[in-house]
Amino acid sequence: METQKFSYDNSIVRAFLYATVVFGLVGFLLGLTAALMLFYPELPEYFFGTDDATIVSLRSGNLQGLINTHGAFGFGRIRMLHTSAVIFAFVCNGFFAGAYYSLQRLLKTRMYSDTLSWIHFWGWQLMIVAVVITFLMGINTSKEYAEHEWPIDILITVIWVIFGINMIGTILIRRVRHLYVAIWFYLGTWVAIAMLHIINNLEVPLTFTGWKSYSAYAGVKDALVQWWYGHNAVAFVLTTPVLGLMYYFLPKAADRPVFSYKLSIIHFWSLIFVYIWAGPHHLQYTAIPGWAQALATGFSIMLIAPSWGGMLNGLLTLRGAWDKVRENPVLKFFVVAVTCYGMATFEGPLLATKTLNKIGHYTDWVIGHVHIGALGWNGFMTFGMIYYLLPIMWRTKLWSVKLANWHFWLGTLGIIFYAVPLYIAGFTQGLMWKQFNPDGTLLYKNWLDTVTAIIPYYEMRFVGGLLYISGAILMCVNVVATVRSGSFQKNVPAEAPALAATTKKRKEGEGFHLWLERTPVLLTVLSFVAVAIGGFVEIVPTLTIKENVPTIAAVKPYSPLELEGRDLYIREGCNACHSQMIRPFRDEVVRFNGKNGQYSKAGEFIYDRPFLWGSKRTGPDLHREGGKNPSSWHYKHMLNPRVTSAGSIMPRYPWLIARDLDRSQMVDKIKLMKNTFDVPYTQAQIDSADSWADNQAKFIVKQIYSEAADVKQAYAERKAQQGADFVPLEKKEIVALISYLQRLGTDIKTTEIKTASTK
Repeated sequence: METQKFSYDNSIVRAFLYATVVFGLVGFLLGLTAALMLFYPELPEYFFGTDDATIVSLRSGNLQGLINTHGAFGFGRIRMLHTSAVIFAFVCNGFFAGAYYSLQRLLKTRMYSDTLSWIHFWGWQLMIVAVVITFLMGINTSKEYAEHEWPIDILITVIWVIFGINMIGTILIRRVRHLYVAIWFYLGTWVAIAMLHIINNLEVPLTFTGWKSYSAYAGVKDALVQWWYGHNAVAFVLTTPVLGLMYYFLPKAADRPVFSYKLSIIHFWSLIFVYIWAGPHHLQYTAIPGWAQALATGFSIMLIAPSWGGMLNGLLTLRGAWDKVRENPVLKFFVVAVTCYGMATFEGPLLATKTLNKIGHYTDWVIGHVHIGALGWNGFMTFGMIYYLLPIMWRTKLWSVKLANWHFWLGTLGIIFYAVPLYIAGFTQGLMWKQFNPDGTLLYKNWLDTVTAIIPYYEMRFVGGLLYISGAILMCVNVVATVRSGSFQKNVPAEAPALAATTKKRKEGEGFHLWLERTPVLLTVLSFVAVAIGGFVEIVPTLTIKENVPTIAAVKPYSPLELEGRDLYIREGCNACHSQMIRPFRDEVVRFNGKNGQYSKAGEFIYDRPFLWGSKRTGPDLHREGGKNPSSWHYKHMLNPRVTSAGSIMPRYPWLIARDLDRSQMVDKIKLMKNTFDVPYTQAQIDSADSWADNQAKFIVKQIYSEAADVKQAYAERKAQQGADFVPLEKKEIVALISYLQRLGTDIKTTEIKTASTK
């Protein structure tokens, strides 16, 4: 048989590897910053200035420096930047580096197209830069792990398709008959992410020349679709592609074959089939249909089996090679990574049960759980892969094995100091929230009682983050030194016999899966079917059957000013800390009752695009906030939360008070809601939208002035000083935000609830 000569493309691997290292540091630094702000909310004031004499600042005297940032360094924006940087910049670039390296060697061929490889690389980095810029500007959709606005969503789709074409094209020109297990996971990842990304990010742009869009789904439907995506972003961005890397790099580093081929088959097919059903377990006890919650719990429990099958397949691959683990830092990283994968995939199903979910949901327990996976599984697998590739690609020894071992131990200690305090904080929160006195009143009625109780754990978490990023910095030193000492080879010569032509039909005596491994198109189609079934069963009924979301007659659309306020709430990322979903628990109804003490109903969210239920309660739930506090309280709370709430860890938002509200698209937003989403605005309401907003703003300002003489006096003095340049409070962003907050939860009344079936 003819032996063909060709070369592997290492340049594209190097590019993604460098991007992984750089964006890894950026993502870790952003996470460390967010962690610091949770016990030191004055951090922005330290850098940009403050009028608070009790706070140390580089520029004391006024708030203008902080105002001039326009919120770019607010916690909500930093937090979404952190998650996107870690997921899309660090993990995805790491996956692409490993995939481009392993695909060529597993298939004995160069990538299908060098041009497509580089379009993929530069397109992905362009997307990351666009995300950074837009998030800092407050341009986001607020949907967890999918905060990117519609132009970036389209760019992600295009680049993902290009990657898929290049990968499948490479498979079709391969010189190896059967596809190795790692490639199954790459293909499963590609089809699942394409489906999840497109369906979840269906949105309607306000204009095709701007960034603003509104979700195609509303309320309960949006929540169900988002967490079907959100959980499976964890599954198919943070799990299956990294499993593909595990199946290639761990056996290579250990110089051992995979423990069990049959277990690999079971692991792959059961994992991609079961995982897709589990998304709604993030919405236990919420307003989604009960059958969806129950279904998610059942499949989440089943998820333990394939996950642990994969973990055992990885660890047992090291049988007979454990002596190497003592000496080889690559294997050290891989062992801890696979162990963390097992821990996270056992804990996740437990948190999906209603018994534990009612305690753990909205607490830092979930954050600790997520970071066991992110820091341990994703981070350590990527670090191990980098240390494995460096000596091979640069044809030299790793510059310092000792430094790599230091990185390992700092990272391991970092994970422990990060996760364990958050577990304790989560248990503390969940239990304190539910404690009652003998007389039936809440034991810890003040929300800040729970906040101040867990601040020491936030400080310990920060120490863990410092240890982790310190290890990553050592890795950067090792990378630079190894690269400088080595000799990089862009094109690696290789040779292999051509793939002989054979029938595509199944041969006599050939196992079904063995046959499937040499029919990549069918394998890809079946992978899509496996992941699509769960989504179809869970999503389609809720989207298509109107009765799944009963309407409430009293629930009315938002006013123009309230809609603008809601968009400001989204811009600032407020849903990162505040939920808007009161679950049917006595403690939550009592704690968050406001003037209308009821748990949240599905029909209350029919005009919410996107939904804003949140996934973490750093601050209290806001769904019954309307009328709970006077408008002047909200004004002062946004100016300085520690004035209204001593001990608060919420940052300040003075730019909301300083900035004029941009109402240039307000009428267009109302028209879009009516014409596209059939929101029942009348033509008279649309025609009078400006005066409607003016009147509501004047009413709120009148309330503020009547409640706070000091605020009224300050604006009177400002008007006298500025004369014709004075902009009244009615025109400021803060008033729009207050209008939204004061509306929340006020449509339904305690005494009477009319649904579509009773009215």
